[in-house]
Amino acid sequence: QVRLVESGGGLVQPGGSLRLACTLSGGASMASSFVMRWFRQKPGKEREWVAQMLPGGATYYPDAVKGRFAISRDNANNKIFVQMNSLKPGATAVYYCAINPTWGPGTKVTVSS
Repeated sequence: QVRLVESGGGLVQPGGSLRLACTLSGGASMASSFVMRWFRQKPGKEREWVAQMLPGGATYYPDAVKGRFAISRDNANNKIFVQMNSLKPGATAVYYCAINPTWGPGTKVTVSS
């Protein structure tokens, strides 16, 4: 059974950067075999997609984060990352990684001065 756990959330000032990690466990072969996604859920809002990586390595982002977010993976250590730069206060949310149909519990990111 695939299990995902996010880490790396916290408080960051506007304009700052943060890298979130997602550790994959449960005996599954690594993320190179899966479509990996990061989502976020802002307070009072629906969950939204922010980054995607296909098994071949192609990456996709919505316009809201394109050029500022970057998804990557470490196959050897079963980790998925999202590097988030130039963070805005509106990026405050709980961030989740997902490998369909499994979700992690999320990690909270607060962007505030």
